[in-house]
Amino acid sequence: MTYRETLDWMFGQLPMYQQKGAAALNAKLDNIIHFCDVLDNPEKKFKSIQIAGTNGKGSSSHMLASILQEAGYKVGLYTSPHLKDFRERIKINGKVVSKKFVIRFIEQHKPFFDYHKLSFFEMTVGMAFSYFAEEKVDIAVIEVGLGGRLDSTNIITPEVSLITNIGLDHTQFLGDTLEKIALEKAGIIKPKVPVVISETQPETKMIFNLIAHQLKSNIVFADVEPAIGYKTDLLGEYQQKNINGVIASIHQLKNFNVPEEAISEGLKKVVENTVLLGRWQVLQQNPLVVCDTAHNKEGLQMVLDQVKKQSYNQLHIVLGFVKDKDVRAALSLFPKDAKYYFVRPSIPRGMDAFELQELAKELGMNGKAYKSVEKGLKKAIKKAEPNDMVYVGGSTFVVAEVV
Repeated sequence: MTYRETLDWMFGQLPMYQQKGAAALNAKLDNIIHFCDVLDNPEKKFKSIQIAGTNGKGSSSHMLASILQEAGYKVGLYTSPHLKDFRERIKINGKVVSKKFVIRFIEQHKPFFDYHKLSFFEMTVGMAFSYFAEEKVDIAVIEVGLGGRLDSTNIITPEVSLITNIGLDHTQFLGDTLEKIALEKAGIIKPKVPVVISETQPETKMIFNLIAHQLKSNIVFADVEPAIGYKTDLLGEYQQKNINGVIASIHQLKNFNVPEEAISEGLKKVVENTVLLGRWQVLQQNPLVVCDTAHNKEGLQMVLDQVKKQSYNQLHIVLGFVKDKDVRAALSLFPKDAKYYFVRPSIPRGMDAFELQELAKELGMNGKAYKSVEKGLKKAIKKAEPNDMVYVGGSTFVVAEVV
């Protein structure tokens, strides 16, 4: 198979949460455990850091990888979802996995996938673990896909566990309160493995403390002694919370030499070292066009707070969502005086732009609906004056179409 044919088979025949939603989930670890047994347990052949959380886990993962690269280590990085190309999910020192490896891995294990009906995520986790083991990385930064306790990545025993932030997202799978979601995220805490909590939240602190105590794991709440004076090339003041957790995690990491200079330089060169896309990414100036992948209430609130701090005459917002989000709650965060361009991300779960327009109108937000993200963005840029700002977001999949 060619690379394109391989991807078509992967996306077409194996369920993928980003495309299909709940139907893609397999909330148990049996398949990935069995698959990794077949692969000769690659997850046991490299050291790792595991990261869970509602918001900030992607940025934190890339920060950690960048810092460890600056310290001279060969660093694997597994994240999801991808924005442009599947291979973004699996990197070593910022370089994506080769097309040849992806093709070879799928061809070699296709009978197993067919017989055992592995989910898209289970398959890609096995692929990442195999790649990191084969390439003999010094350490891999592993981002949880969804939740924690039953996520396919949760068969590793990391050197450090990091939990970034708990918010009300994916409530149909993880629970409808912060406490219930925290229990799922806390599933990545392993016996006697230190755990770092980026942000202390009253609703979740007791849960994390209790589970860490039960497992005899040292627990650190990173914002008790925040990291002061560090700068990162990831824009947005909300990144300070991520920096706190990342630096605390580095300090908990044993048997790795990470000098202060590597921490400082790694934070400043996250985009350069890891090729991260879509986090407060500036697409152009005059007018200023910024996109961000924030897509739940807590994440959007942080990004919109950052929007308020920008200087502009008129704010234009290109906005789209997926259907299984609490769109009404998300819309309530947005300013009423912006000019809106409602769009539908080009995936089956994408919410119809005209339906979104009507829902927004009920909340006092006026704008026009466009059949594609591209058309909505082009119209926004055309309408915007040089001193205006255009914000593009609402969904990872909206951003994927503009970066």
